[in-house]
Amino acid sequence: MADFKGIHCVLYALFDSGGLLDRGAMRAQVQQVLAAGVDGIAVLGLATEVQKLSVEEQCAVIDWAAADMAGAVPLSVTVSGNSVEAQRRIARYSLDRGARCLILQPPSAGTYSGETYVDFFARVADGIDATFAVQNAPQYLGRSLTNAQLSRLRARNPGFSVVKAETSAVDLAVLIDELGADVTVLNGRGGLEMTDCLAAGAHGFILAPDSIDHARRIFDLWMSGDRDAAASAYASLLPATVFMMQSIEHLICYGKRIFGFRAGIQIHDRPPALLPTDFGLQCARHWADQMKPFNAGERRDRP
Repeated sequence: MADFKGIHCVLYALFDSGGLLDRGAMRAQVQQVLAAGVDGIAVLGLATEVQKLSVEEQCAVIDWAAADMAGAVPLSVTVSGNSVEAQRRIARYSLDRGARCLILQPPSAGTYSGETYVDFFARVADGIDATFAVQNAPQYLGRSLTNAQLSRLRARNPGFSVVKAETSAVDLAVLIDELGADVTVLNGRGGLEMTDCLAAGAHGFILAPDSIDHARRIFDLWMSGDRDAAASAYASLLPATVFMMQSIEHLICYGKRIFGFRAGIQIHDRPPALLPTDFGLQCARHWADQMKPFNAGERRDRP
């Protein structure tokens, strides 16, 4: 079974000027993040604008990522859908294309008790031999499980061995303590509080590609024991992270453009979308310049 600790990158959906998924840009994105030395790649998360993608487009994104990664690192797929069967279809499709982890989101239809979502997730996973995660992001998805409910879900199906959290370092420490050592906890939030989250026991992060190479360096410094250098590197990155992580819409507008500036990829929006302002573009360009361009010609070895 794959080890899901470390730095994972959730891909952006990159569109052409006509609003269609851009195959070449998506391939280039994978090449850039692999060169940065990520431990895994994820698709169809919130940064992938999954709610704007048809089922056919979701399948294409999975196919393209699997082909472009060629097994270099584990592929994770975020699974959304408003019925058990809809999620099971995407889950099976993903596993057939080599996915190693399925990150389940609660359905967006309706608002129910946490126990209802525990039962929903257990039904989606029933009979499927895979590593499962739950995306616990109440501020973004409007619904989530408590730590106790996550534990009960794991008791029903031990395949639920990963949690994709979107929470503060303080709450992350409680989550890790209550779930126990056999559950891998990855945080998101663009890497906000990254060193505090590591101090709390985070096993890694799932982040968008805009600053993934810097996150890789911070993580490596921390894991090597050089916490002062990790803190210094994080402090340098923090202003850009704060700029990008105002909201998911803000991340998709400006974080994606920071990635585009750094990677040399032109960014186009698919409506509905937050459109950049002139000042916002100036800020994005400034932070991209501060982080410097990606160098796809020098692949970084993963530890």
